[in-house]
Amino acid sequence: MHSRTRQAVSGEELSAAVSEAFGQGTAILAARELTDGMFNAVWLLELDRVGVVVLKVAPPPDMPLLTYEHHIMRTEALFLQLAATTAAVPALHHAGFDRTSISRDFLVTSALQGTSWHRARRQLTGLVGRRLRHELGQLVAGLHQIHGSAFGYPQPETGLNGNRWAEVFLTMLDAVLADAERFGVPLPVPPADIRALATAQIPALDEVITPTLAHFDLWEGNIMLDTGAAGPRIEGLIDAERAFWGDPHADFVSLALFGDIEKDNAFLAGYRAAGGQADFTPRLRRRLTLYQAYLYLIMIVEAVPRSYSGPRHLVTQRFCHHKLEHALRTLALATGADR
Repeated sequence: MHSRTRQAVSGEELSAAVSEAFGQGTAILAARELTDGMFNAVWLLELDRVGVVVLKVAPPPDMPLLTYEHHIMRTEALFLQLAATTAAVPALHHAGFDRTSISRDFLVTSALQGTSWHRARRQLTGLVGRRLRHELGQLVAGLHQIHGSAFGYPQPETGLNGNRWAEVFLTMLDAVLADAERFGVPLPVPPADIRALATAQIPALDEVITPTLAHFDLWEGNIMLDTGAAGPRIEGLIDAERAFWGDPHADFVSLALFGDIEKDNAFLAGYRAAGGQADFTPRLRRRLTLYQAYLYLIMIVEAVPRSYSGPRHLVTQRFCHHKLEHALRTLALATGADR
């Protein structure tokens, strides 16, 4: 599917990025664009004396973006550095953020050689699937051992950070609602009603007191598997540009995208075995519903500046509208029960 933010990269730009990362004279032996992602341009490169790497190139600086999306490639670089010792992630070879070689931010990372869980999912039934979900739970628990000094998105330019999770999350939500107005995106529920439902959950949000690194995009397409002869295993977690410091349980939303993480017994067993906390109290369930609504809002709003189109996009949008309405009804019922 076409995405306006995934801008073309010329051969000259590929060569310039490689030279900055590995030195002048590093030859590109083979190059193939990877089109699964929707935000950045991504290339698989085979380099002389280096081997196979992944080059990710951000949209141009003047591209209209959602508020949280500004400089999110820098967030991904930070994530890869922080997670390198506690979770399986690609190695960061180079971060090109001074825009001297090319006019856009870029990253060079190691290449994971496997396939995504999404592509391999038909093979991952029964015991194999449960074993992998258990392994995934352990990996995510390791990721959630990383803590920061403030809540919100890491890049200060977004203005979406602070010292109290409830305040920061509401600011994050307000930013997406403002983005919807700025880009003329119709929402199924008035923004004021969404804000009121979220504000009612401040006591639940205030239970989060430690800023924890959350990936927030751990759907099956971003979980890479090695499906070799020894049997499938998780090779790594990719595409961490949506990461923020916040409630670790926010990751449960994409890990059970459009579903219910409480039904994923194998994942939760692995998560708890590796030290993760997952006690599904009423307040945690409300936070999860709120994070679901936030993710659905992002998915609805981002489609306009990215210029998504076509039948698949229309089906996805209708489904996200439905899921957003359902999440907000659930929050309304929970709020009413408190009165």
